[in-house]
Parts: sequence; structure tokens; C-alpha cells
Amino acid sequence: MTSDDTTLDASAPWLEVDALIDDPRTRIVVCCGSGGVGKTTTAAALGVRAAERGRKVVVLTIDPARRLAQSMGISELDNVPRRVKGVDETAGGELHAMMLDMKRTFDEIVEGHADAERAHAILENPFYQSLSAGFAGTQEYMAMEKLGQLRAGDAWDLIIVDTPPSRSALDFLDAPKRLGSFLDGKFIRVLMAPAKVGGRAGMKFLNVGMSMMTGTLSKLMGGQLLRDVQTFVAAMDTMFGGFRTRADATYRLLQAPGTAFLVVAAPERDALREAAYFVERLAAEQMPLAGLVLNRVHGSGAAQLSAERALAAAEALTEDLADHAPDEAAAPQGPDGDPNSRSHQAGSPSAENLEPDGIVDLDGGKTGSRTPGGPSPAAAAEQAASPSASAAQLAAGLLRLHAERMQVLARERRTRDRFTALHPEVPVTEVGALPGDVHDLAGLRAIGDRLALGPGEAEA
Repeated sequence: MTSDDTTLDASAPWLEVDALIDDPRTRIVVCCGSGGVGKTTTAAALGVRAAERGRKVVVLTIDPARRLAQSMGISELDNVPRRVKGVDETAGGELHAMMLDMKRTFDEIVEGHADAERAHAILENPFYQSLSAGFAGTQEYMAMEKLGQLRAGDAWDLIIVDTPPSRSALDFLDAPKRLGSFLDGKFIRVLMAPAKVGGRAGMKFLNVGMSMMTGTLSKLMGGQLLRDVQTFVAAMDTMFGGFRTRADATYRLLQAPGTAFLVVAAPERDALREAAYFVERLAAEQMPLAGLVLNRVHGSGAAQLSAERALAAAEALTEDLADHAPDEAAAPQGPDGDPNSRSHQAGSPSAENLEPDGIVDLDGGKTGSRTPGGPSPAAAAEQAASPSASAAQLAAGLLRLHAERMQVLARERRTRDRFTALHPEVPVTEVGALPGDVHDLAGLRAIGDRLALGPGEAEA
């Protein structure tokens, strides 16, 4: 890319990625954004670069596509951090990677905060199994739980989080409060009431105070499901406060100075619209935003040639080719090139084929013959075989491709400029698009190099 067409204006702040990951005060980096913009690749590339610059890093991904494991050469990621081989550790850094196992994380919470008998009852409860496997918001909540566990362990001095591929990037921030409110809310307290009251008073409460509600819930949920929920609630009674406490603690951790949010977006209207919304939400929640990573930005090594000039040059070449086409190609010729050849005289077999409707005897190999729509395929092949014609046609095609690329660059630049006009205070770095997918450590290093480039240094 060139600074003239694809880098930020001088007035826009630039995100200094190396300064961010080198700062020992930076303990957590959260990569967030809408789906499909490259959050996982960005998180992995940051992890590789930080480790090779001396940090002890763990990358936590919640991406089910498992691209992170493949690019790091690990056969499979699970809920336990795995050391990544092939990383240059001469600076003293290390890189570990893990993939969130939502259910296993929930199980660990239960096992860590309940005695063996109660933990067994909870883990075997059908409602708990459904809740831990796919309840709305559980994945995001468990990502926060795992982040809290990693930070409390203090085994790494930098944790990089790849947020879940949610429909909205805001789910990651909302999930702890949502799930904490559910598990510690009025509905749960109502379901716990019969178990807490006990004896005749409990039965009276159940029969009088809850008969209508449980009857309605039984119809909506099914009697067995309602009993499973009540059994789950009774077993989890002592743990509900802990969910809320840990959710609040992790939320405060995200607001702490040692945390940095990176919003990742593609240079497209919808992605940057959501990025702008997320920037505003982070500001409202008083969470530290490091900047925007504008991913997969296209560039050109010949940006001085505008799309308009390229198209005009392509048209001129095309017209020149048409003007210099051989005049004799417009007239039917015989095998020897003579228009008066016997094969074109009346009465010859070929003449009979030509005169009524212009259909030629292609089997006869008459390369000078014409169809009603133009030269025969053989004649066109002869014309295209001319070195000068081929070079001109190739040049015209390349000019048109360049024009299309420049139009893409202009569209991306306009989209980026709208974002920077709305949020001029947000530092931005641009990552040039690679020609192929990232599937190994070398590719991640290339992305890391591009992340750390300064203004005017970006490459195509």
C-alpha cells in the first residue's frame, strides 16, 4: 500500500501495536468485533509477536473453527493452555494457546465451589446439562470466567482473548450480567422458596402461593423439566452469590488500566458501523480502548495511476487494435489469399456455401472465411497470434484490473474516513490483505509485522 491512497491522514492517530504489547503494564488484550473480520487471526498474530518480543503469553480463543490450532501447528486445542512450538524464545518469551470448552469450564466452577455430593447432583441434573451446553449467553459468560481464572493464576504476563463469534460483539460484555442476573434473580429465588421454607409451612406455601405459577410453568416447560429446574436450583443455592460476585469481579478487571480492547474490523460499511457502535459502548462502560485494527486493507504498487486514467488507456488500446485490424480480413479470401481464387467463384462448392447465408465450410480449413457475425475462429486465432496484438490485449486487460483495484481502494478509503471522522480520537492501524489464507506461524508473523507498521510504511 502507499501512503497516498490507503494510509490514514496525518491528523488521525496511529495505533502503535509494539508499544502496546511491549508495555509490562498491559496484562490483557481483548480482540473484539463483528464476525468474519479476522479476530482469531489478529489475536494469534499478536500472541506470536508478543512472545517473540519477550512476553509470556496465553491466547484464549472461543472460535469453533479451530483456525488458531491449525495456524499454530497444534493438533487440537482444549480447555488447558498448550505450549506452541516453533516460536522464537530467545528473548525469553513463551506462547501458550487454548480453546474454551464451555461445558468443562462450567463443570470446573461447580466442582470448585461445591462439596463432592452436591457437585455430583448438579453435574447429573438434566437442566444443568442443558444450561452448561448451550444456554443463551453461557459461552460468553464462561469466557469471562476463564479469563478471570487465567488472570488470577498469574502464570502469564499477557493474556490475549479472542471474543466469541456472536451475532453482536456486545454479547461478550453483556453476558456476565445477564447470566449472573438469571442465576441470582427473582425467578430463581421463587423456585428456591419451597426448598428453603420446608415442613408444613413449605407445603402450604407451595400449595397456595405457587400452585398457579407452577401449573402454568408445567404447561410451558413440562412437569419433568420444572422438577429438574427446581432440583438444580436447590443444589446450586449456595453458589448463586458466587456467580454474581465473579461476574462483577471480571467486569471490573475489564475496566482496569492493565486491560486493552482492540476493535477489529474489515474496511467495509457494515463491519465499521458495528465497530463504531462498539467503540461508543466501550466508552460508555469506561473500558480502555487501545484502538482499531483495520484488517484486510487492499493496496496497489501503482497507486499514482488512477482508475479513470487506467480505463481511458485500456479503451485507447482497444480502439487502436480495432483501427489497425487487417483490411483483408473483411473480405472473403481463398486458400492462397486471393479474393478471386477459384474456391470463391460462383459454382464452386465453397461459393455455394457462402452466397446463400454466409455459412462457411469450416471443415475445408478456409481460414479467411467469415461467418455472418465476424471472422471465423481460425481467422480470429491468426489475428490474436500476432505478438503486438497479444501484448496490447494483455495490457488493456491489466489496465482494467488495475482500475477495479483502485475503485476498491477508493471505496475502502471513503469507508475508513467516515469512521475516523466520527471517532477522530481512536488510534488505527491498517493490515494489508495477504494473497492467501494464514495457516502457519510464518503467516501469523507476516500479519504481526503488518500490524506493527507505522503510518506510510504499510505494504500491499
